[in-house]
Amino acid sequence: MAADETSIVEEASGFNIHPMKQFEIHPLFGGDTIAWYTPTNTALWMGIAILAVVLLLIVGTRRRAMVPNRTQSIAEMFYGFTHSMIEEIAGKDGLKYFPIIMTLFTFILFTNVLSLWPYSYTVTGQIAVTGVLAMAVFIGVTILGIARNGVKFLKLFWISEAPLALRPILAIIEIISYFVRPVSHSIRLAGNMMAGHAVIKVFAGFAGAMGLGAVAPILAITAVYGLETLVVFIQAYVFTILTCVYLNDALHPGH
Repeated sequence: MAADETSIVEEASGFNIHPMKQFEIHPLFGGDTIAWYTPTNTALWMGIAILAVVLLLIVGTRRRAMVPNRTQSIAEMFYGFTHSMIEEIAGKDGLKYFPIIMTLFTFILFTNVLSLWPYSYTVTGQIAVTGVLAMAVFIGVTILGIARNGVKFLKLFWISEAPLALRPILAIIEIISYFVRPVSHSIRLAGNMMAGHAVIKVFAGFAGAMGLGAVAPILAITAVYGLETLVVFIQAYVFTILTCVYLNDALHPGH
């Protein structure tokens, strides 16, 4: 069956499911060509996320009252949560890099949360976005580790507690594992965000096809949406906590 005929059948039956279409990148002002300077839906929703972060953390806390209002309380909760996470994992030395990690955490969290809005776009469902974030973390902590520790940074790959005969083999495994970090770091976030949103889209397609009898798909959408509400927070936390772990390795490679 030709593509046009398939489209006609889908539209006639109401069964029109394209779960991955929601992740396509489109120019904001029409056209089919996308260059590096073209404003796209990805750029738009990243901008909205940054604006939301600024409104919460800067505008919302500008008065800095002794008795905080609701917005200031939320901002202080973000601050305290991130501060304690860095201190627990990377120690006091890691607090020097608090602004970077706080920015990373809030950006990912807000883009994740905004992706749950109707007609929004899942920025962190794009491997290009999560890949850039993961590579920035990987390159940053590697440069930091070498600059701070010099040759001692290689202790990260040399397992001195292991038997001497196994140490070279374990060193190779550790090196491979280290350079795979940005891949797993980025795919974990993008994959989880894409999977949940795709499932919601599939159930929405079933609901549209079944019409008034779509009780089961609607219940499924509600359940998956509730799960996704947890996932958007968990994935932002996981990405950030792994960043803190990598930072700790750079600061204390011998531990």
